[in-house]
Amino acid sequence: MAWWVQRKQRRQPTAMQLVALIALQVCLGPVCAQNANPPQWAEETEKQENVYRSRGTDVPGGYVTGRTLAKYVELLPSGFSSALGNLGPTARWLDIGAGEGRAILDYHAPDFDSKQSPKRTRRGGKAQAVALSVEDRRTDLWRRRAAKLGADRIRYLSGKRLRDYTLAELGKFQLITDVYGGFSYTNDLSTFVEKVLDFLDLDGGFYTMVQSVHLQDGKDDPGTWYLTELVDPAGRDVTVCSWLKSVRCTRVACESQSTWEAPTELIYVRKVCNDVSVPRLEPLAFEAGTPPGRRFRLQR
Repeated sequence: MAWWVQRKQRRQPTAMQLVALIALQVCLGPVCAQNANPPQWAEETEKQENVYRSRGTDVPGGYVTGRTLAKYVELLPSGFSSALGNLGPTARWLDIGAGEGRAILDYHAPDFDSKQSPKRTRRGGKAQAVALSVEDRRTDLWRRRAAKLGADRIRYLSGKRLRDYTLAELGKFQLITDVYGGFSYTNDLSTFVEKVLDFLDLDGGFYTMVQSVHLQDGKDDPGTWYLTELVDPAGRDVTVCSWLKSVRCTRVACESQSTWEAPTELIYVRKVCNDVSVPRLEPLAFEAGTPPGRRFRLQR
């Protein structure tokens, strides 16, 4: 069932959403796919910004900023734990949408090595870790740990989207993670993936996930309230994984979770060459949420 139909079962669309719906209905042909300007969603964008700025009791349900490293292991593809444990002291890890940076703090905690294989303790130290967040949610624990470890071990960056950083500012990373970060929230998915791959070193790995999507294995309930939908120029459903697999210079593996509360895809992307090319997605609809509802169309 289409995204807009699903949402109308919950509540009537706003005037801004109706504009997007009308644009989608009248412009599904190949000519429109090439030439249509995406609708403007100022109202929904402002609502989403309010989510990012929220503090204390104003933080909406579902917007979690303190996920632990153990939760990352649960929500990311099966190879993540080993990939992180095998990073050496010269390697670098970027966590997008890091919130409080709890996962990085857990990684740099004294007991992390004891939870890994003996090989981990022989590597001579832990990777530098960079937490990236739209809003600054550092805690006193982060500040104390950062003061103890030094800026060359953990770093916290906030105030900008991933797309606004340059390679000179961030550098390259051997491991990049995103748990309910930009991959689930951005309204420009093509540019987001381009930037991730730009910051990812050759043979590096990007671990992420996205919920309420059409699954690669086709086992999602067709009555799902989809939050992220991709369609081709003719309006036919495209899975997130099949789109990612069409990105040049990558190898993609997906682990479909059809038995979870919402159908969720756990995604691993390895960068295998530098001539990256990401097929363009045109944004069709956006509705603020935690995470937001999004609909994209592949351009020819």
